[in-house]
Parts: sequence; C-alpha cells; structure tokens
Amino acid sequence: MTERLYYTEPAQTEFEARVVAVDDGPSGTVVELNRTAFYPTSGGQSHDTGVLGGVRVVDVRELDATRVGHVVDGMLAVGQEVGGAIDWPRRFDHMQQHSGQHVLSAAFERCHAAGTIGFHLGQAESTIDLDRDLSAAAVAGAEGEANETVWRNHPIAIKFATADEVASLALRKAPARSGTLRLIEIPNVDLSACGGTHVDRTGTIGLIGVTATERFKGGLRVSFVCGGRALVGFRVRRATLTASAQLFSVGESELPDQIARLQRDAKAKQRELRAAHDRLSEHEAGALAAEAEMLGGRASIITSVATSDASVLKRLATTLIAEPGRQVVLFSSGRPVLVVAGRSADLTLDAREVLRGLTERFGGRGGGQPDLAQGGGLDADPGDLRETARRLLAAG
Repeated sequence: MTERLYYTEPAQTEFEARVVAVDDGPSGTVVELNRTAFYPTSGGQSHDTGVLGGVRVVDVRELDATRVGHVVDGMLAVGQEVGGAIDWPRRFDHMQQHSGQHVLSAAFERCHAAGTIGFHLGQAESTIDLDRDLSAAAVAGAEGEANETVWRNHPIAIKFATADEVASLALRKAPARSGTLRLIEIPNVDLSACGGTHVDRTGTIGLIGVTATERFKGGLRVSFVCGGRALVGFRVRRATLTASAQLFSVGESELPDQIARLQRDAKAKQRELRAAHDRLSEHEAGALAAEAEMLGGRASIITSVATSDASVLKRLATTLIAEPGRQVVLFSSGRPVLVVAGRSADLTLDAREVLRGLTERFGGRGGGQPDLAQGGGLDADPGDLRETARRLLAAG
C-alpha cells in the first residue's frame, strides 16, 4: 500500500521514501514506494513529473486501488531510501486548473442546473462536459459567477468522510467510489469527492476564462483556462491584437469595422474580376472560334491555352460550347497537362469518351458529364496531344 502524501499536503514538493518494488514494464522501469507525493493520472488530471533518487520520473500511474507506480528513466533498487522532488510549476498549474474546474462546475450547477458529467485537464486547455446545452449568455453568466467565487478568496479544505457520513452530505455529484472518501470543500460553494490536487484558497486559482464551447453528446463541452494559463492566453491575444491594429493602421477597437470594410471591398473586387474574366473569355472564345477546323462535319477547336488554372480552361470551354455546332478540346501549356473536353448541346459527342481516350494514351485521370469533362496529370507533348484529340473528335 502506498501512502499518498498529496492527499493531505498537495503543496508538498519534496519527500523521503523507501523503494518496495521494481518492475521492468514495456514503457520503462516502474518503481513502487511506501509513500509518495507524486500524483498519478486519474480523475481527469494528468500525472506529476519530477526526480526520484536522482532519476527522472516520466509517468505516474495507479497500479491498483492502493498502490502507485512511478515510471523512471533510470534504475533504483528494492529497499533503497530515496528522495523525491515534484516539478512544482507543473503541479501548481494542475492545482489551479483542477480547483478552477470545481468552481466553474459549481457555478454551472448553481446558475443553470447543468451538471458536470466529464472533466479533462489538458496540456493547453481543460474541458468540462455538461449534461445540457446552454446559450452563450448562460455560459458567460456562469463564468462571471465562477470568478466572483475566486475574488471572494474562499478557503478550499480537504476532508475525509466515511460512507455513512457521505450519505448525509449534499455532494454536487454522486461519488464513483465507495468507502471512506476524500472530499474537497469550498464553503457555501461546492462539496465534491475528489482525489486530485488543489490550491488552498479560491483566490490562488486566478482568472477563470471560458475559451470555447461546442455541443457534445446532447450537452455542452466547455473549454477553459485558469490562472497562469489565462495570463499566457491574454498575452498571446494582446500581441495578436496589437500587431493586427498596427497592420491595418487603426485602433484596436476599430479592427472589426476595418475588417468588415475590407471584406466588402474584397467581394466587390471579386465581382469585378469575375466580370472581367467573363469578358476576356468571350473575346478569347471569339478568336478561337474563328480558327475552328471542320472534323466530322462539326466545328472543332483544339488548342493549347497559356494557363495552369483548370477553372480558366473550363470557363473558356463553357463559353465556346454555348454556341451550337461546336466541339472543343482545350489543354494547358505546361506539364503535367490539364485538359477540358466539351461539346454544344445540339451535338451527341460524349466528352467523357474523348477525355478517356486522352488519359488512356497520356496518363492522368478525370471525369465529368457528357457535354463537359475535365482531367489532369497528362504527360503529353502538345503536338501529340493535339493530333490524338483531332482523331477522337473526328471519330465522335
């Protein structure tokens, strides 16, 4: 049985212990101690890291309900007396996030009767899963309530209770374990069974900020950060906002209006550009139509176009086949070659068969409809491609 020092002293960073078992597991050497301050991954909270007997602790896990295993990157011996040291920045970060979760979950329960059914303490953000969906305004209200709890700087107490005692307590959530339970109490705010590490007062949590929400399994998944993580997020957003304001030469508060204006201008320019492309296609189509040759009694246009944009080829082909009696094969000037085959509505040529004939000869792939098909990836000399297309159109 491993004595868990973090149960009563979550701020303890150093301790002495004795190695009681060593096992070579698939992920490294697993060391069991008679007592430990290292927290194992459980209850949604990740494990501690640190040093044990001069070797790094890279993972901590529960071997069973009473024993804790430490995965180390070195060797320790059974019976060896060792000193352990917790990586405090990681532990303190986890304490802020986990205590913040209790406060935020209690706020959702108190303000909106939304129960927490899941919790995960992530590397950058943490999440809680609520059993019902909430509006953005409701989420903001609970966030505000949670921060009020932080500012009041309530004490956070660790208590232990027997099963009989627990039966008479108003826990926020029914416990998953039986027997004597460890409870985390924030007077007049929250009382929950929990084995995780927590700060000693709500003020130490720091700011609690909701960063995102998404519907999840009929409820709501809420992403949030607390304390140091909230400060890091603020600094990143401040730097981004400042840089964006400087880029647009406006004040930070003017950014939304400036971006909206730029979007309107961009859409107007896109409309103008499309209109110009249409006019250019009509002009170019007229020039190509004037050079059409007769194949199988049909006006046939087979030519290379100086572009690597498939949409340009398609737009030009569409313009050409809008007039009756035309069949076309247009291809790009570079390699790999893009190709578009098409025909006017009054003709029976299957453009897909023309494209298939070209890809069988020169490779590539494509598809489309009987009147218009396109492909790419052809490895062809322009002269060979033109002659093959001519034969296919003449046969069609």
